[in-house]
Amino acid sequence: MRNFSFVFLVIFFFIDGTLAQIAPAPPVKVDNITSIFEKGGQFTTFIKLLKATQVADQLNNELSTPNPNDGLTIFAPSDDAFSGLKIGTLNSLSDREKLQLVQFHILPTLMSTSQFQTASNPLRTQAGDVEGGQFPLNVTATGNQVNLTTGVVNATVENTVYSDRRIAVYQVDRVLLPLKIFGTTPVPAPAPEVPDKDDSVPSPKASKGADTDSSGAMSLKFNSMVMVSFGFAVFWTIFWGL
Repeated sequence: MRNFSFVFLVIFFFIDGTLAQIAPAPPVKVDNITSIFEKGGQFTTFIKLLKATQVADQLNNELSTPNPNDGLTIFAPSDDAFSGLKIGTLNSLSDREKLQLVQFHILPTLMSTSQFQTASNPLRTQAGDVEGGQFPLNVTATGNQVNLTTGVVNATVENTVYSDRRIAVYQVDRVLLPLKIFGTTPVPAPAPEVPDKDDSVPSPKASKGADTDSSGAMSLKFNSMVMVSFGFAVFWTIFWGL
């Protein structure tokens, strides 16, 4: 009986230890999206934009859903990426443009690095208007390198900041500037110059009149010479006749 109890205890502890090893680890709970960037230590400017536009609150509400449908993908520019912008770029934006700029860095779907190789361009961001060409974001992936282009800048995914079954955060080396906000406006062609009245070219009719006057003057001069010659001839004829 004692041997049976000992065997039973051994089997019980063995099964319990085995189940503990194969049990899946609980998912990491993300209560605050900014905590992901704060741990990274180099996303101060992006955190400020997330809070100022209230996108951080929106993302926290989406992540609090027990079973999100599509998840989220965030391209996070580092502080070095923001320092590459011209001075005053962010301050020159309206509140709406700042919101669109942040939303342009967020995909409403969860994408792994391997999925970028088969993604259909342009990617759909939370800024919207993909079909209109106002917020196009295209991705190309070769091996482990992922490149993004907006029509204004080209950026590279440098590393994965965080990922789980609901969200993936990737660090990018450039701020993704959308075409609608930062695209260049075509410069209108200059109007043709209108010549001054004083510098106007004489009309063909006027030139023709000038040519007629010139021809008349030459004809009058020629007739005068003929008359003079004829007078001399008559004079000499009378003179020799005498």
